[in-house]
Amino acid sequence: MAQFHNVVIVGGGGAGLRAAVAVAEANPLLSVAIVSKVYPMRSHTVSAEGGAAAVIAEDDSLDEHAYDTVSGGDWLVEQDAVEAFVQEAPRELLRLEHQGCPWSRKPDGHIAVRAFGGMKKKRTWFAADKTGFHLLHTLFQSALSYPDIVRYDEWFVTKLLVDDGRVHGVVAIELATGRIETIIANAVIVCSGGCGRVFPFTTNANIKTGDGMALAYQAGAPLKDMEFVQYHPTGLPFTGILITEATRAEGGWLLNKDGYRYLQDYDLGKPTPEPVLRSMELGPRDRLSQAFMHEHAKGRTIETPYGPIVHLDLRHLGASVIDSKLPFVRELCSKYQNIDPVKELIPVRPVVHYMMGGIHTDIDGATPLEGLYAAGEVACVSINGANRLGSNSLPELLVFGARAGKAAAEYVQSLQTGPRSVVYKQGDDEERRLRHELGRHDDGTERIADIRTEMQSTMEEGAGIYRDGNSLEKAAVKLHELRERFERAAIDDHSSTFNTEIVAMLELSCMLDVAQSIVACALQRTESRGAHQRTDHPMRDDEKFLAHSLVHRQPDGSGRVGYLPVTITRWPPGERVYGR
Repeated sequence: MAQFHNVVIVGGGGAGLRAAVAVAEANPLLSVAIVSKVYPMRSHTVSAEGGAAAVIAEDDSLDEHAYDTVSGGDWLVEQDAVEAFVQEAPRELLRLEHQGCPWSRKPDGHIAVRAFGGMKKKRTWFAADKTGFHLLHTLFQSALSYPDIVRYDEWFVTKLLVDDGRVHGVVAIELATGRIETIIANAVIVCSGGCGRVFPFTTNANIKTGDGMALAYQAGAPLKDMEFVQYHPTGLPFTGILITEATRAEGGWLLNKDGYRYLQDYDLGKPTPEPVLRSMELGPRDRLSQAFMHEHAKGRTIETPYGPIVHLDLRHLGASVIDSKLPFVRELCSKYQNIDPVKELIPVRPVVHYMMGGIHTDIDGATPLEGLYAAGEVACVSINGANRLGSNSLPELLVFGARAGKAAAEYVQSLQTGPRSVVYKQGDDEERRLRHELGRHDDGTERIADIRTEMQSTMEEGAGIYRDGNSLEKAAVKLHELRERFERAAIDDHSSTFNTEIVAMLELSCMLDVAQSIVACALQRTESRGAHQRTDHPMRDDEKFLAHSLVHRQPDGSGRVGYLPVTITRWPPGERVYGR
């Protein structure tokens, strides 16, 4: 017997929890379900460190935040969405304050703000360097106060149910038991996060495998701007664990193998005066990651078993500043590198951090598929364009999670008809497919881990910080081969209880779809903009490519790429200028 809820939310992180609360507030009579493959407090939002951007300081303004966001995204940004975002972000962060989020404060009791990359003013709220942890705790506790929010913890969604261009629910498998359930819904909101695990070195947790993007893509919704993959310039070299941008906001330095602050050579700041010298470490993430690659080409990085590195120097900050404002960084360095940043240099390298692209949505989270909404990193509104500014992602979860929840609640109340029998048949068909997956390929010739590793290497080599037509063509051919090999993959575990191998297989299928969409979009965009840098097309081309890419999945699994004009309200395209 199928379950029924008015609204089903896929993903229990920051966007999912905020969306659930927004639905419950819009209409307390609606039944809301959160289906998450992990317990909500293990969602990746918990790992955000540096902070959340919103205008609160007297010397700041909404227009300045909007302009920084638009220019930081290299003008590939929906400016109406940005204007709504900067207006609503302070209200969302104050809402969390009233619900108990322990924002760090100045000595006079006012909210403390720090500088962040690409932002010309200090506007990033923070809770030491555990902002995501405290934000997610606060959202989770708030959600617990709504009895009509039902949770399916540790359930993996495998399919969206679609009939006649309208979404009617999902099919999900309970990881603890292997039970497969059809969950009928009037609306579905996808809030399942990004897909950093398609690359080998990433700050993303193992759960970030692009499931939500692939679900929407397979159901017929287009993905937008998938070629724009953000590398964070400071990840630990082996694990990829994030060393927050807050380290540089507090005055940390990036040093090459000669101990030289190399960013002053890359139009991100000057040697003097001191405020400008400090600001170069707070250039936007795409520019800093590209500068690292130039240093490597010049032989100024340090070779390690996990690739080239540079050093992040916090020693001059002293133990007092590090322990009060960066305690988690000190803990991570101690546990995962066996070093103390108070006394030693931190080895860092660029690692994949964030997807600017995702499911195509409007300003209220609605996708082209009726009844399907999306919010958070899985979605592309787009306020991030070609490069997200640090600390914009946490308020994005809140602002657009709330908007999607409210829009979904309004949509549900307007419906007159329920699902037809064909929807239940789709659920039965998906259950049969999953039962087959559990038992298939006893004599398969391929291994899931091998295909996954080759996919990650292919993406790093072909679609990394710098790309060109040749590398992308090779990547496309290789990914097609890996998709064919995936059909011959074997699994050894055929049990029902916590079968992590079948989950890995389902995740790999999603990652291959996402990887192919990234490469397809990158091949078509013959320009360089933000995080998409083509060495064979080094200039930005506003005449042809001031437009969002939209990729639709074809019946054969390939991606058909088209373009959508960018909404420009007040800020015409200009040059991105930093450190001047």
